[in-house]
Amino acid sequence: MDLQKLVPLFRRLALQAGDRIMQVYAGPDFEVRAKGDASPVTEADMAADAVISAGLRAAFPDVPLITEEQVASHALTARTFFIVDPLDGTKEFVQRRGDFTVNIAYVEDGVPICGIVYAPAKARLFYTRPDGTAVEETGPFGPEPGPLRQLRVSTPDNAALMVVASKSHRDQATDDYIGRYAVRDMTSAGSSLKFCLVASGEADLYPRLGRTMEWDTAAGDAVLRAAGGRVVRFDDHAALGYGKPGWDNPFFIAFAPGVVLK
Repeated sequence: MDLQKLVPLFRRLALQAGDRIMQVYAGPDFEVRAKGDASPVTEADMAADAVISAGLRAAFPDVPLITEEQVASHALTARTFFIVDPLDGTKEFVQRRGDFTVNIAYVEDGVPICGIVYAPAKARLFYTRPDGTAVEETGPFGPEPGPLRQLRVSTPDNAALMVVASKSHRDQATDDYIGRYAVRDMTSAGSSLKFCLVASGEADLYPRLGRTMEWDTAAGDAVLRAAGGRVVRFDDHAALGYGKPGWDNPFFIAFAPGVVLK
């Protein structure tokens, strides 16, 4: 894969999808439907998906594309593929909280090596670069990239950790696990922004003891890995892999490597 070609494509498609999402977000009331798994979907999800899918298929027609909003794609099997969540955090979107993102990732042999996470309502844009590093671009976001800040995970103090957890999917099991650590401060965030907060050094630890799909995590995982972080399975602390049957994730922990896992 030519990452020199892929990174600007991801950026352009994420920004275009974000524009479509914000048109709906800023407008009058929008329809919210329930999908088969009871999760919500809106016209913004579908519009963003159409933009991203068309762009990826036109540029790379031979690379499998897995996207949350195209159920037929969930029956595919692949080790190298694109994976997209066009609007991650639909619950945050519906409640008009800003913690929703556009997620686009490229996975090669089960490893997410290129990804972009765009939070249009917060004007935060995180992505991997062809050289294997991760950056946050500061807006306004034009046709050409603006100022870039290289991302690097924190050097954590295990006696005073910064923890980020899910805003809409927090449960007692997560709280019990966080309770094993010496926590200085804890924040809640929606969508894949949690990975990016660890990547930027704003948090040290993000545990997820709940159901997620690969399209929820691949882009943020790519950004975090490129920033020096790790994402591991909760049960055995092995690296989280991609291309799993059904695209389901196990429970996982995302963290800066200095954190001593409990």
